Amino acid sequence: MKLPRLRFRRRRAERPDPHRLMPPEGVPITLRVATIGARFGAQITDILITTVAAVALLLFTFLSSLTGSNTLISLFVLLFFFIRVPYYAVTELIWNGQTLGKKMMSIKVVSEDGGPLTAHALVARNLMKEAEIFLPGTLLFTLDAATPLVSLLTFGWILATLIVPLANPRRRRLGDMMAGTYVVQLPVAVLLADVSRTAPPAGAKTEGYRFFAHQLDHYGVFELQTLEDLLRAAERHGKMIPPLQRAALATVAERVRKKIGYGETVPEAEHLAFLKAFYKAQRGHLEQRQLFGERRANKFHRSNGNNGGTKGEKRPENGQI
Repeated sequence: MKLPRLRFRRRRAERPDPHRLMPPEGVPITLRVATIGARFGAQITDILITTVAAVALLLFTFLSSLTGSNTLISLFVLLFFFIRVPYYAVTELIWNGQTLGKKMMSIKVVSEDGGPLTAHALVARNLMKEAEIFLPGTLLFTLDAATPLVSLLTFGWILATLIVPLANPRRRRLGDMMAGTYVVQLPVAVLLADVSRTAPPAGAKTEGYRFFAHQLDHYGVFELQTLEDLLRAAERHGKMIPPLQRAALATVAERVRKKIGYGETVPEAEHLAFLKAFYKAQRGHLEQRQLFGERRANKFHRSNGNNGGTKGEKRPENGQI
């Protein structure tokens, strides 16, 4: 019984993550798929906005004696249609995949391939919305017992359009499938504290450590993350750093100093300040390199012959700088 269960778990683990978006730059982005409730709330808000606009125009035409009372309903339907159709496409074009309702619910439309949204995709998904939502919704108000077949087809179509988003992991409706888009929840922007910005222990040297560009060409992202883990572990103890932690800081500081060719000897009381200064400089150096398209996975980037990691590359030992 265990073997089939393991196989099932393996197949399940190999499924692509619906919340992971891979843009053309090749750096994966995690964006949570918008919930059905959020999309429904945005849709109701947009319908209310377009309805208010149609009613306002209807009142204006009626008060201006441009139409009679017997044509108000027909005129409202026409106004609602001609306001609604361009509203969705134009607002999503202007606000990069967001209508007013989507803005209020903090969701937006994105391209499934991670590329920019095109006018063709936005127009296609919103025209399809007419056939998915508004056409069957309008037919509901015209059904009667004399047309049972039409009623059955209408309810079947509405049921199908409701099932489709529930049957796929990215909650895509038919218009999204046609346009190659889906709707995501906008993340809340939260910046984590940089370990280089925290205050060093009392008596430690905070200024004077300067590093040249050639001294920052030895390490990559892997070593920087290892150093960050070491610094965060030391910070958790505050000023009372245990002897084993101090010994680890001393070993790493001396290893880094020799590796980069830093001429001055670092006193024992300044090991943490030295490593923080190096972390800050190394992080800024790698971020600047990445802006120009170069990404260094680890300290073996030169022997690998590429900027990033590849299959079979050397990896530093766990915890080694």
